[in-house]
Amino acid sequence: MPSPVADVVDPSMQSVSPTGALSQLWTVLGQPADVLSRATLTGAEPALPSSFAVGTLAQSTIAAAALAAAQVDTLRSGRQQIVSVDMHHAALEFRSERYFRVDGQLPPEPWDKIAGLYRCGDGRWVRLHTNFAHHRDGVLKLLGCAYDRAAVAAALNQWQAEAFEEAAAQAGMVVTAARTFEEWDAHPQGIAVASQPLMTIERIGDAPSRQLPAHADGRPLSGVRVLDLTRVIAGPVCGRTLAAHGADVLLVTAPHLPAIPPLVIDTGRGKRSAQLDLRDAAGADQLRTLLRDADIFVQGYRPGGLAALEFGPEQVAALRPGIVYVSLCTYGYDGPWANRRGFDSLVQTASGFNWAEAQAASDAKPRPLPAQALDHGAGYLMAAGAMTALARRMTEGGSWHVRVSLAQTAHWLRSFGRMANGFDAADPRYEDIGAYLETSPSGFGALTALRHAGQLSDTPPHWTLPSVPLGTHPARW
Repeated sequence: MPSPVADVVDPSMQSVSPTGALSQLWTVLGQPADVLSRATLTGAEPALPSSFAVGTLAQSTIAAAALAAAQVDTLRSGRQQIVSVDMHHAALEFRSERYFRVDGQLPPEPWDKIAGLYRCGDGRWVRLHTNFAHHRDGVLKLLGCAYDRAAVAAALNQWQAEAFEEAAAQAGMVVTAARTFEEWDAHPQGIAVASQPLMTIERIGDAPSRQLPAHADGRPLSGVRVLDLTRVIAGPVCGRTLAAHGADVLLVTAPHLPAIPPLVIDTGRGKRSAQLDLRDAAGADQLRTLLRDADIFVQGYRPGGLAALEFGPEQVAALRPGIVYVSLCTYGYDGPWANRRGFDSLVQTASGFNWAEAQAASDAKPRPLPAQALDHGAGYLMAAGAMTALARRMTEGGSWHVRVSLAQTAHWLRSFGRMANGFDAADPRYEDIGAYLETSPSGFGALTALRHAGQLSDTPPHWTLPSVPLGTHPARW
């Protein structure tokens, strides 16, 4: 059973400030320390109702991405822009999928009706992620039950939590048992995660240095071409951020790949959207054609997935010397779970956050963080890494591989410490955040959504293209 709340909420309060977190991240990126003086961070914790410093994670990752954009701009224009990030705004943006409206109406519920937490026969909990139909159907087949929460609960009562976790993983499903921090720290994957850096930026090939062309738009990434092969939240947030700073982002999905429609609306701002089936020779050839003129390639498939289709990092670097290749995975790049499928909610559950949050709130059931914080945090880490690597390509050449994981992001958040007063924070409602919203046409109707929190003094980020349904555009620049 989890330990008492007094053992898990540090009485010394939060141990890492937003400025300290940004400084840590800037060092990991290998960026010059003097640039940090151009960042202004306002606001204070607690930003959201949580015992964890979710606002600090939001503010520091968004600020790092904005500073990285400003650094690219300095290399292009000589300007030294000031970056400002308000913590309240940043925390709201970590929940952007909760706050958008289409024609004034709430979007459909994005999550499947049987997704979530269940108690197993051994008294432990598991979390099911069934938001893609094939994951839902696979879980139901494994359980041998009807598509109904009560039926799923009854079936899981016949299983032990870790046994079902392993059976689901072997079947390619996405399920995890709820663990405490102590249990995760002793788990082989928890040990592997603790031994890895927050993120890595590695040179994987040679290419001459290449300056970005002049462009009338004037934003830091104007003229930069990005291929976005991601789904759900983390990877799409990376692409959305690059688009806000002026990049030409082409989202590439496929007709056979499932999607969560409300998330497409929120994260699709600033992007064009095409579909290619990479299992088909013609689709793969068209992606190779697009790669000839690409600067950044972002992908969020499990390790080895795109390499099997000949679009792994080294393969893409051979096709397009000078590419910045950005990878996202769930549980890190080493350890027994390195190739395991997963999502933000599962990492929260597996790595101890849900139990720790429950203890702090005196809840008997595992409690999620107040945002998909690992997804959003990882998305901004990806964007910051992509722009850092792009700057290196401009100054020293080379092809680059940026690697980020949800589990590494979680490990970093945990290092910030805990807040005994975290649940004193208000839970922001849509009605309270009008000052941070903007409305524009989209392919779905009038879209009201959050503006970007990472502000630059001379080139404010914005999206020039609306969200559109998947496959709206041809697969070309």
